Amino acid sequence: MKKFNKVIALVLAVLFVAASFAACSSNSGKDDKGTTEAAKTQKVKVIDIALSDEEYAFGVDKKQPELKEKANAFIKEIKENGKLDEICNHYFGSGEPAGVTSAAEDSTKDQLVVATNAEFEPFEYKKGDTFYGIDMEIAKALADSLGKELVIKDMKFEAVVTSVQQQKCDIAMAGLTVNESRAKQVDFTDSYYSASQKVVVKGDDTTFDACKTKEDVEKILNGLDSSVKSAARTAPPVSPMYRAARIWALPVLRHSSLAMTTPLWPCRT
Repeated sequence: MKKFNKVIALVLAVLFVAASFAACSSNSGKDDKGTTEAAKTQKVKVIDIALSDEEYAFGVDKKQPELKEKANAFIKEIKENGKLDEICNHYFGSGEPAGVTSAAEDSTKDQLVVATNAEFEPFEYKKGDTFYGIDMEIAKALADSLGKELVIKDMKFEAVVTSVQQQKCDIAMAGLTVNESRAKQVDFTDSYYSASQKVVVKGDDTTFDACKTKEDVEKILNGLDSSVKSAARTAPPVSPMYRAARIWALPVLRHSSLAMTTPLWPCRT
């Protein structure tokens, strides 16, 4: 199964913000060796200690057990035949994202109606009327495998699971983390993606170097003052420094034991 690292952008004080914007600045200076300040600040490292692990799955209408069974068989198939890797490569590698279009909902047709919230790149997002993202490409492939026409309903994230529970949609495909609360509303498929939450810092920062456990990292995070957390929140979610490090700075999940009143970016929990 694919392993995806969500990262908490907690680079100390406003150095993080400066690093995020430096690569975009046309006024970046150079040192006597001709190295731009932007190039220096793009060097980052990931603290390889997971603060949390989670599983992504699709939420199926509880009244359609046959759809869950077929979806699970499909997930197994695309893991084994490399299709899932191919789709992920469109967003994390050298591949090219494939746009997905939605048919108009029509009760007289055999359709797979998918509930999503297209605001969670790279899992689901829109350009005009075209959908993109890992979940959307999987949705298209699933509909094709079932011989159904694909309908995608874009809605507020809070409504995604509810719409399936109320039989307004067949399946929720929206970067959903498996949890007990949602499992009361929908039947989860097998997991198709694993994610972990880690910290990323500037390459020359040593704050977390002595950490051996999750508790070590959390102790340091708890000690960060509000100015650091505020600075991290202002950084753009996908910044040039992350591209240089081949890390996607996606929305992070709130970790209950961290001393933060809000997550660093809007989160999908």
